[in-house]
Amino acid sequence: MSLNPEELRYTKEHEWVHLQGETARIGITEYAAEQLGDVVHVELPEQNAEFEQGEAFGSVESVKSVSDVYLPLTGRVTEVNATLADNPGIINEDPYGEGWIVNLQLKDPSKLEGLMSHDDYQKFLSEEA
Repeated sequence: MSLNPEELRYTKEHEWVHLQGETARIGITEYAAEQLGDVVHVELPEQNAEFEQGEAFGSVESVKSVSDVYLPLTGRVTEVNATLADNPGIINEDPYGEGWIVNLQLKDPSKLEGLMSHDDYQKFLSEEA
């Protein structure tokens, strides 16, 4: 099931966040997936690893380049999308659904307010172009 992009929060590094109570699901945006091209490998963090907001927690490798993925919020990894190990291209096919990367137990859910809304992200993309 794909998430509605209008209900997500975004970073300037092109990650998205979907809050589910005290847990956040995190992935990269459709824009980021398009810029990368065909994804061929995803480096995932260890389960229970803790990260600070803005810290790189993994990488996405495409036929064009390797890009770090940054954590939009501080917390502990509660689940990684193991499907990406065998099928990394799912990030290109369904970035807001099956292409999610990690679930995170948030240290401070209020920090979500500091991220961009869908409208703000669309404006950011148009200014970046």
